Amino acid sequence: MSRLRFVERTGSTNADLLADPAAAEGEWLIARAQTGGRGRQGRAWTSLDGNFFGSTVVALRGSDPPAPTLALVAGLALADAIDAAAPGEPISLKWPNDVMLRRGKLAGILLERSGERVIAGFGVNLAVAPEVPGRETASLAHRGVTPQAFAPLLAAAFDRLLGAWRMSEPAALTRSWEERAHPRGTPLAVHQGPDEMVEGSFDGLDPDGALRLRLADGRLVTVRTGDVDLANPAISG
Repeated sequence: MSRLRFVERTGSTNADLLADPAAAEGEWLIARAQTGGRGRQGRAWTSLDGNFFGSTVVALRGSDPPAPTLALVAGLALADAIDAAAPGEPISLKWPNDVMLRRGKLAGILLERSGERVIAGFGVNLAVAPEVPGRETASLAHRGVTPQAFAPLLAAAFDRLLGAWRMSEPAALTRSWEERAHPRGTPLAVHQGPDEMVEGSFDGLDPDGALRLRLADGRLVTVRTGDVDLANPAISG
């Protein structure tokens, strides 16, 4: 059972839950504004009024699938919640942690582990698309979705998919994630360092959630960390 708590302002909902050892699975912290929100690799996550900023707790069990595959749960839950809040929008998942509206980033996820707990943080551009140098962004401003309305939709989707994660084989969740992603063959550019980039095409995911990248010479590369861009403007993401 999910328990939602709303606050006006905080530094980071992820940091707050990480710092609270009493925060149990199913608890959600949603802030109207964040002053220290973070994305992957320490990037700042811009807090704009009307957007969604929230985090929840997963308490890992000994029988659980590998913890990194929680990224699949988070992505699918976020896509399902957006579908429920704004039906018919052309959204897709992009590895490792983005939801795209056409070619613009609509939402992102940050997973952080401390001991046997994982904090899953979500940021969704419900009202405003922040300006990010070198990246396209998007919002659902035209749909009028509020954080208060969106939060229970995301909590319910996450709870349902967390249960499925614990009951099914990882490969089944991977297949579900791929069905929500851009098509196989989509050109991608993977950035694995400041001066390290490899280009190829999307070839699905490994059962553990790693990205499979097909290079131009036919070789298949498995990518476990890195940032991914849609490489061809003609491809809708």
